[in-house]
Amino acid sequence: MTRLVLALLLLSQVLPAAALPTDELLQKANAMVVRVQVGLANGGMGVGSGVVVAKDEVVTNCHVVANAGNIRVLNSGVVYVAKTTKADWHHDLCLLKVEGLNAPVASIGSSKALKYQQPVFATGFPNFSMIACTSFGHVQALYSMEDSVIVRASATFRLGDSGGGLFDDAGNLVGVITLKSPGRNAYYYFMPVEWIQALMQQPAQASFSEPHKVAFWAESFDKWPAFMRVVQPYLTEDWQALEVIAQQWTVNEPENAEAWFYLAAAAYGKHESQVAEQHLARVVALNDQHTQALYYLGLIADEGGKRNEALSRVAMLNSLDAPMADRLKLAMGIKPEQ
Repeated sequence: MTRLVLALLLLSQVLPAAALPTDELLQKANAMVVRVQVGLANGGMGVGSGVVVAKDEVVTNCHVVANAGNIRVLNSGVVYVAKTTKADWHHDLCLLKVEGLNAPVASIGSSKALKYQQPVFATGFPNFSMIACTSFGHVQALYSMEDSVIVRASATFRLGDSGGGLFDDAGNLVGVITLKSPGRNAYYYFMPVEWIQALMQQPAQASFSEPHKVAFWAESFDKWPAFMRVVQPYLTEDWQALEVIAQQWTVNEPENAEAWFYLAAAAYGKHESQVAEQHLARVVALNDQHTQALYYLGLIADEGGKRNEALSRVAMLNSLDAPMADRLKLAMGIKPEQ
């Protein structure tokens, strides 16, 4: 296995240790998350999750309730019927009106205020489970989009969790479980709460579907935002394709750290270490908590015989992400405990 392949595998598998929320906090979050059961117009049935964001109002994904003949919300063994909805199909967020819903309301935080490596947890109802399930992780990336940010986190989710909540370590709702990239080393994406707040100001409608309207992520590949288009070439090591996408991304968003990171990854994959180092320096200047950039800078320094510089990157990572620091030590031939 080459060092480059090893680096990619480590970066895709490393999960920094996150302080687990208390049982009390988890119970509060679970009480705010509900199960959504959809009777489809064709006679079938679909399931998803939702979060109570205001009195008698539940946010979920529009793809959960699309083509619904009826929508039922299940909370603590009680079944409620959703009467109307407010829909933002482009952002895949639908707000259900559920009269009489006896559930606590989530405290809405800020997706834009999140920081890289910040602990988070995701709660939903996977598959046909009647019990809320929670996964833990950290913020891996924040992608600027239309006055907010798409959140990528290492908190995983499964089919049926769509529409559930992403919470910060204080229990504030900071995202909505929405989609993941295909493949084993999937990227998990959450829609921002700022879009929920905007949707709450819109008028309600009786229909649960609108023809010819799809979410941005369901569009054709050429219409996807750059943060989605870079995933496949990055994971499959198609450096030429990655470079083309990332280069255009940096032109469109010159202050976007993620754009420069993927351009750096493409250069590193093509063995252009000096170019990669220049791009990575720009990433860190824009976001000094970008641990993937620090990891690559450590690798490049070590490969170039700059041991002290590489060790300084290890020290930086130790304060941000100890497991990632250990992986860099391993790549440098240092035992993690050293």
